[in-house]
Amino acid sequence: MFENLQDRLGSILNGLTGRGALSEADVSAALREVRRALLEADVALDVVRSFTDRVREKAVGAEILKSIKPGQMVVKIVHDELIEMLGGEGVGIDLHAAAPVVVMMVGLQGSGKTTTTAKIAHRLSTRDKKKVLMASLDTRRPAAQEQLRQLGAQANIDTLPVISGQSPTDIAARAVQAAKLGGHDVVILDTAGRTHIDEPLMVEMADIKKRSNPHEILLVADSLTGQDAVNLARSFDERVGITGLVLTRMDGDGRGGAALSMRAVTGKPIKLIGVGERMGELEEFHPRRIADRILGMGDIVSLVERAAENIDAEKAAAMAAKMAKGKFDLDDLADQLRQMQKMGGMGGIMGMMPGMAGMKDKMAAAGLDDKLFGRQIAIIQSMTKAERTNPDMLKHSRKKRIAAGSGTDAAAINKLLKMHRQMADMMKMMGGKGKGGMMKQMMGGLAGKMGLGGGMGGMGGGMPDLSNMDPRQLEALQKQAEAAGLGKPGGGMPGLGGLPGGLPGLGGAKLPGLGGGFPGLPGLPKKK
Repeated sequence: MFENLQDRLGSILNGLTGRGALSEADVSAALREVRRALLEADVALDVVRSFTDRVREKAVGAEILKSIKPGQMVVKIVHDELIEMLGGEGVGIDLHAAAPVVVMMVGLQGSGKTTTTAKIAHRLSTRDKKKVLMASLDTRRPAAQEQLRQLGAQANIDTLPVISGQSPTDIAARAVQAAKLGGHDVVILDTAGRTHIDEPLMVEMADIKKRSNPHEILLVADSLTGQDAVNLARSFDERVGITGLVLTRMDGDGRGGAALSMRAVTGKPIKLIGVGERMGELEEFHPRRIADRILGMGDIVSLVERAAENIDAEKAAAMAAKMAKGKFDLDDLADQLRQMQKMGGMGGIMGMMPGMAGMKDKMAAAGLDDKLFGRQIAIIQSMTKAERTNPDMLKHSRKKRIAAGSGTDAAAINKLLKMHRQMADMMKMMGGKGKGGMMKQMMGGLAGKMGLGGGMGGMGGGMPDLSNMDPRQLEALQKQAEAAGLGKPGGGMPGLGGLPGGLPGLGGAKLPGLGGGFPGLPGLPKKK
């Protein structure tokens, strides 16, 4: 969503940080570029003006510390103002009310209200252990009520039985009553939408609000609609009174201006963002983390949270045990590739790693994209169990069969086998004897530079168990990482020799045997 803006702001601010001293003219020239970048990203004009005015006021009168370059100070000011524009602190759905808490979903037709209703219900039931009832108030759109029923069945969430001929306000009243009788903690009302805002729609929303007395009124808006979404939010807030926003399709390739404008224009917090089609692909909106991503500082906390949600703990423990023995077969490689796909693919992971946001072009040039993972998994799935366990038995006739089964060719199979062989060699090094293996030494160096104590499952690596941390501890970890140089462009990854760009093999020194490719995914062709 923010890739173009990220690239533009990154190049502008990198030009500032490289200089020893900054004049007022330098700051003004940079802010002109920032203004242009924000306007091109479809941020509202009045929001851009107030943002650049605040940055200029602070940057020109800023007291520069001796240890910080003026350019770095400007980057910090831009970062802080970006967080302020996005809303300061993240705000979740408020459930502090007498049960059943009524949540009313409003928005235009096609913005994703019904799907988002099911996603929120799924999130509340799985993460917060709440008993949720969903009710469709959309009597106009064909099969709208059936759609919500099917989504409820998929996610194992209760839905209100449909009685034909009832008005939306009657359905709302019946839903609240049914939730009380059924002992539900939350009832979510999925209201009807229109292709545009009209008077009957607003009257209907007001009537439903009066009958159901909702504690939360969430406006669902498509983030790809740009400034129209801002006008929509303003209209709904004036007529119905919204308590928060949910932005859908944040994984799209839109310009992201709506997300940056809506909080500033309406004063209402963005509570959740939809980042994919699947039921679990709904995230809380954290202004600081979004600002970090936009400025290329990474988002370690979200990456850890996503890993904790998607990685199977038992499989990870079994993998660690195999690694400790230096074993790594093709089934293990397929598991690793699937886990990376679940976490958003290479692009999603790189966007969250400090100093790595600019790696996407290099990855594309090397032919490393998420489709490659799919092809490699297809090759592994076309093998027999014996072949996956012992790749050395793969001769020409077997490769020919596997190529036909996976829709690839012998060259792709050879690349995969070379990649697996090199990764298996690395696993042996990492799980080797001596001082606990290379992996433990690297993790220990990383932990030491970040000032972290405690062992990783008693292995003496020095890294804490991230999956058991609460969000506050994760935020503290993020700050420690930034203090250690992890969040600074070009700061490198401590524990890996402080290599520029963060990881070996990407513009800095290279680990032997990686073929000049991406770390952990060797075997990519070298540039000639």
